[in-house]
Amino acid sequence: MKKIFVIVMIISILAGCSRLSNTFNQAQGKVTVDNKEFTMVIGDFEWKERNIEARKINSTDLNDLADEFKTLQVQTDDKIKIEIENNPSSIIINQWNEDKTSNVVELVDNKITPPSKKGYYIYEVIVKWDNGKATYVFDIDIK
Repeated sequence: MKKIFVIVMIISILAGCSRLSNTFNQAQGKVTVDNKEFTMVIGDFEWKERNIEARKINSTDLNDLADEFKTLQVQTDDKIKIEIENNPSSIIINQWNEDKTSNVVELVDNKITPPSKKGYYIYEVIVKWDNGKATYVFDIDIK
């Protein structure tokens, strides 16, 4: 009788632990250029749902985050597709220029157009959901 009780307890504990570990997955952000998909680097992240609260506050500079991403080589007429998991309620994209100025980029049909001027650009993608928010980073070089 004790053996059955111990076996049932072990199975219950293992089943409960596996459910806990699978209840939260951080939303991924992806960039697609020329049918090639790249995962953006995540900066800050906050999420709160039921009994789960996740937070990653990043003190890293945008330039350092961009260094973690393999710079995309693009042409001025390319389209850059932005995909964020979990259907965000809003997406704001800031384009940071080489001179450290920034401007908001319009997202049309989940795509942005690179600038017409050659150079290096960092994109900061600020995403909000009902349950949280996140910042993603990627960079491009236009030759």
